[in-house]
Amino acid sequence: MKIIGLIGGMSWESSVEYYRIINEEVKKRLGGLHSAQCIMYSVDFAEIEKCQSEGDWVRAGKILADAAKSLVLSGADFIIICTNTMHKVIDAIQENINIPILHIADATATQIKKNGLKTIGLLGTKYTMEQDFYKSRLEAQGLKVLIPTDQERDMINTIIYEELCLGKILHSSKTSYKSFISNLIENGAEGIILGCTEIGLLIKQEDINVPLFDTASIHALAAVNNALE
Repeated sequence: MKIIGLIGGMSWESSVEYYRIINEEVKKRLGGLHSAQCIMYSVDFAEIEKCQSEGDWVRAGKILADAAKSLVLSGADFIIICTNTMHKVIDAIQENINIPILHIADATATQIKKNGLKTIGLLGTKYTMEQDFYKSRLEAQGLKVLIPTDQERDMINTIIYEELCLGKILHSSKTSYKSFISNLIENGAEGIILGCTEIGLLIKQEDINVPLFDTASIHALAAVNNALE
């Protein structure tokens, strides 16, 4: 079994889900008392969020590169970054280490294509929805990406940072997200990407009538596949 290196803490609420899913899947596949060989470096999210809001992606990249180097020294065979947004700095991380990083958008695109879908709705932080680093990765796989309106993106982002990252799960926010998803479906979305690893805490497959792609779960399972192959 390869050793999985996880860069977590962005937020720790979703990092817990990664750890749970990875270990449950290893136990499911190997049976008995088996669990995953993994190492997590959990950063201080307040520091990362400050970099995000100030547009200081160079500093954010350095913080995560340092975390990655620590994971390499600890024996990790490959790395996953337990967040969508910070894949913006994946190149700055990768150039500092000599082990691979499994990209969350690549794993997600693979699952979408397995379902035969072409047009996909994307929810996430404003950075993920509006900037090119994530959407272009999906589009390179032949997918058409739809995003919510300006006003909806603001509300989605606020709920992520002011509620979900703090462990607050509110029914009113669930209702709002379901409305935003319905609008994307009306505009042609054949499925929905939960492109922020916290959104899966709020929205489940039973909440919508098109395929839902929870990136945290997809990414975690991709890590298990890589660890056991």
